[in-house]
Amino acid sequence: MVIKIFNCIKLIVFVIIFYAFSQLFYDKSFDFTEDFELIIGEESNLPATWVGRKDVDKNIPILILAGHADSQGLAGAGTPGEAVDKFGLDPMHPEISDELFWNLKLQETIVKLGKKKGLNIRSYDPGIRNIDDANDPRTNWSVGRRFAKRGGYALEIHFDAYGMYGVGSGLIPPFSETPNKIDESIARTFGRFPVLFRGGLGAPRRQIRILEIGKLEGLLEKNLRNLKTRQKTIKLLANEIVEAFLNGII
Repeated sequence: MVIKIFNCIKLIVFVIIFYAFSQLFYDKSFDFTEDFELIIGEESNLPATWVGRKDVDKNIPILILAGHADSQGLAGAGTPGEAVDKFGLDPMHPEISDELFWNLKLQETIVKLGKKKGLNIRSYDPGIRNIDDANDPRTNWSVGRRFAKRGGYALEIHFDAYGMYGVGSGLIPPFSETPNKIDESIARTFGRFPVLFRGGLGAPRRQIRILEIGKLEGLLEKNLRNLKTRQKTIKLLANEIVEAFLNGII
């Protein structure tokens, strides 16, 4: 009995120490690096042969969507990230996944910066975090599909799962539309996924591009969670995306 109690105490102490170490690991001060490739980590190494050569009008309407904004509490809520799922840290917001938290932050910054740079860019947020029907007119997919049908460029922002569950950064192009020069520009910055990734995802089948920023782990996640580097990191990522847009429409 005494041995069982002793082992239980050891386990509790270990958990407390591990949690404290995890908090320190993610919250400690460290120098911010502007090395974009180092921050986003590995690119997708899946075979992808597509090349975006189609010209794009410089005033093309651009729509930025935050991935999983309408699917919280459902199967597609997005990754909780390494910090929460592996190290046991508190989520950034108790009611949404950490991926959506960062998707929304990045979405806002991309649009603000894009407008300053002269892009015809906007965002959409359904506001309702749980919409069961993927074809509901208020979902990302429905709004993005209508936008693309009218000739716009719809891009849904995501962070990939950590560790072995994720692939890395890269663009997933639309399913049945010829990739254009914006697609190519983004792919040269972030990498590229095959068109038929996982058999063809729901967004690309609706002509909505998916951009995986990078795995939500390691330096990328630490930079996002650290209050001293958060805004710099989000701005760095947003700037790379906006510059890719600008380079694609020149």
